[in-house]
Amino acid sequence: MSVLRAWLIAVAMSGVSIASSIPVALLPQPAAAQSVETIVVEGNRRVEAETVRSYFRPGPGGRLDQSAIDDGLKALIGTGLFQDVKISQAGGRITVSVVENAVIGRIAFEGNKKIKDEQLSAEIQSKARGTFSRAMVQSDTLRIAEIYRRSGRYDVHVTPEIIEQPSNRVDLIFTIEEGAKTGVKSVEFIGNNAYSAARLRDVIKTHESNLLSFLGNNDIYDPDRVEADRDLIRRFYLKNGYADVQVVAALTEYDPEKKGFNVTFKIEEGQQYRVGSVDFRSSIPNFDASSMRSYSRVGTGSLYNVEAVEKSTEEMQIEASRRGYAFAIVRPSGDRNFEAHTVSVVFNVDEGPRTYIERINLRGNTRTRDYVIRREFDLSEGDAYNRALVDRAERRLKNLDYFKSVKITTEPGSSSDRVILVVEMEEKSTGDFSISGGYSTTDGALAEVSVSERNLLGKGLYAKASVSYGQYSRGISLSFVEPYLLDYRLALGFDTYWRQQLSNSYTSYGVTTLGFSPRLGFALREDLSLQLRYSLYQQSITLASAYNNCNNNASNSSLAFNPTPAYIKNVLGGVDPTNATDSGVYGYGCYGDGESSLPVRKELANGATWTSALGYTLNYNTLDNNKNPTDGLLVDFRQDFAGVGGDVTYLKTAVDTKYYTSLVSDIVNVIHLQGGILNKIGNNDLRMLDHFQMGPNLVRGFASNGIGPRDITYYNYGTAGDALGGTKYWGASMELQMPFWFLPKEVGLKGAVYADAGSLWGYQGPTSWSATGEVNTKACPTCGLQYDDGNVVRSSVGVGLIWASPFGPLRFDYAVPITKGKYDIVQEFRFGGGTSF
Repeated sequence: MSVLRAWLIAVAMSGVSIASSIPVALLPQPAAAQSVETIVVEGNRRVEAETVRSYFRPGPGGRLDQSAIDDGLKALIGTGLFQDVKISQAGGRITVSVVENAVIGRIAFEGNKKIKDEQLSAEIQSKARGTFSRAMVQSDTLRIAEIYRRSGRYDVHVTPEIIEQPSNRVDLIFTIEEGAKTGVKSVEFIGNNAYSAARLRDVIKTHESNLLSFLGNNDIYDPDRVEADRDLIRRFYLKNGYADVQVVAALTEYDPEKKGFNVTFKIEEGQQYRVGSVDFRSSIPNFDASSMRSYSRVGTGSLYNVEAVEKSTEEMQIEASRRGYAFAIVRPSGDRNFEAHTVSVVFNVDEGPRTYIERINLRGNTRTRDYVIRREFDLSEGDAYNRALVDRAERRLKNLDYFKSVKITTEPGSSSDRVILVVEMEEKSTGDFSISGGYSTTDGALAEVSVSERNLLGKGLYAKASVSYGQYSRGISLSFVEPYLLDYRLALGFDTYWRQQLSNSYTSYGVTTLGFSPRLGFALREDLSLQLRYSLYQQSITLASAYNNCNNNASNSSLAFNPTPAYIKNVLGGVDPTNATDSGVYGYGCYGDGESSLPVRKELANGATWTSALGYTLNYNTLDNNKNPTDGLLVDFRQDFAGVGGDVTYLKTAVDTKYYTSLVSDIVNVIHLQGGILNKIGNNDLRMLDHFQMGPNLVRGFASNGIGPRDITYYNYGTAGDALGGTKYWGASMELQMPFWFLPKEVGLKGAVYADAGSLWGYQGPTSWSATGEVNTKACPTCGLQYDDGNVVRSSVGVGLIWASPFGPLRFDYAVPITKGKYDIVQEFRFGGGTSF
């Protein structure tokens, strides 16, 4: 070593380069820079060696440096194809030793009863004939547990089991212990002074578990649903004037004793505000902001309502766009007066950024055609971007009920003044097959089978076919609706139907109707719609022979009025059928032993009658909820003109108004007003079948067809005839609906107290008939139809039980008439309801 050191020193002193003088074997070696061809692959069975080598990318000159080798190692591990990868370098070559992952032969699930194998298979990453990865299996295990938790089963346990098979294959088995459903045991509120907990529970979607929870899933704990409930509570308060409200937190706690969750919403209500003033301002030249006043739904002195402000903003912005101000933006602002508890609302109309829509991209509509979605937009590619119109399109798409979710977002376009609208949606099933049944005191038992499709062929068409069969009524109907006729927002519909109403305890006759009715409907604005229709139908009377025999059969014991031979002779002035020498004449002819009323038998004799009518309905709807309203106004105005061909002429007008308003302690007040008039046109008589027939639909406490003009020709002799109907009616009702506070809200029970009043009068149907044997004028020159037609006010008071049951809506009413007509028929108890399953 000393010799070598001395030699090195001598070389250095002589200025000779060390690197050129030292033998190569004695110098430190850098990292090898091999070529790809020098890579040797070991341990691979399924993966080709060339595939492994392809992950090593050489640098300049086709050589592999250490950095390229490290990147290749990371890439191989990232493929998930190998359990282990090792790289060694020796003798001028690189050796890549791999241990391949096994291949999954099959995947099975054991113990799952509530969720099907297909659903679980679609959610996990591991697939049959795919590569086995322990990390992936662990992730799949967590995913399966999460699926069960989303369905309310937090006690779920998932255990993966790996069974090794020959040829480096494995079977993957997920053993699942589902556990019991973990529901919401209580929903509580802290800080709610203005509204009771029962009222707030009606606002949110999360419900407490009860005896009927197995029929739904709203009692299942879902953190996303709870978070959405926070916003529902906040929106509810904002709608009712609480501008400072905050839902601070939604606390959830699992109770091991109850085996469920306790959910608590913490609320800071703040003060209730009213609108102090409403002003309109504009920064756009030549734009009169005060012209927007008619589009405002916010009034001075009313409760401050965020929803009314938002709807006003939307309508103003759309109207500004119609006037040519495509980039106008309406921004509402509010100045709170904390002492007076008022908000001064100002609608500011400003010029927005000049942004255009470059494209509208649709994502998630695998079945629904693109044009069905695009036609819900009032704008298209190239138009000015208008947020109000975009929000309206999103709301319309949600209302179609074709999608589970719809969300419209924006993405930057190709330039700063371009945006791309992205419509994200998730489709859902739109077909329905239902078997429904019900019972009412009027129609008896009834069953119906129906098939419907709301989005036929993905074209947005609606079709329905139904068949019903009941104790007193039967029918078949077919319906079809094209919601966009010729690409306009016009709904064209067709209805074809056959109905048969059988005789029952309220009517002695049956009616068979066969009809066809096309209709055209369109919206005049968001809360106002118009429907035009044409109706063509044939009606015919059916009547049992015992009610139309005209034979004064004293032996007929099946009818209500069965006179004796002496009665026919002495009272009616007829002969005694038991005395062959009696030459007297029969008395009244028909109706002698309880036949149907004269108008009924005349209609039967006339045969089938065709009615051809044009009509329209104007509908105004501001209800907050169409199924369970608590606030708003609903008005229906209908008119039908018969006489466009056919055998009948008349003008029928009817109006029906319902006003809902919330009172204290969750009590809802319902005011119901209705009225109608039937006008005769020309010389044609009105048919009895065209008259209004009223009963509990006008004043509760009376039977079906129990109110109004009635045949009393033989009332004094022990029988009352058929209801004849009237040409005029009016009705008024006030009802208070309230929940049962001692019952869970989810039970769906409400009580009602009400008072009704109304009247039906003005019979203008046939009163005489010259058919052979109808009236024996020799015995009774003044005979004909005698009827009561007094305009008597009918009134009643009652209580009701309303149940939004899982079996369908049910209602029980008990009403006591206070005033009534002499010949009205009372029915104090009434029940009706049905179900779909």
